[in-house]
Amino acid sequence: MQEQFYVGVHEDKNGGLTHLGRIVIDAWVFDILSESETCAGWNHSQMQNLYEKVYAAWELYAHLPSRLPDDLQQRHAYLYAQMIDIAKRKGWNADLDEDD
Repeated sequence: MQEQFYVGVHEDKNGGLTHLGRIVIDAWVFDILSESETCAGWNHSQMQNLYEKVYAAWELYAHLPSRLPDDLQQRHAYLYAQMIDIAKRKGWNADLDEDD
């Protein structure tokens, strides 16, 4: 089986609003990664390591944006608003369909 590599948050489907894309965005929120790092070309192990770091960062706040301190809440809201806007311009629709 051939190893798969992540395409990067900006090339991901749904404008980056996928499971892997959200890990990258959350890594930006917590300054685990700089916003210039899209994780393009990262392998499964690298993405798993990033997931574990992001998970640990969220644990302090019970994985709830509402429990983030004000500065991180603002950063979270700003980054997700940006990514949602990009996703919508690429055709993403937040409405659930019958399969969701």
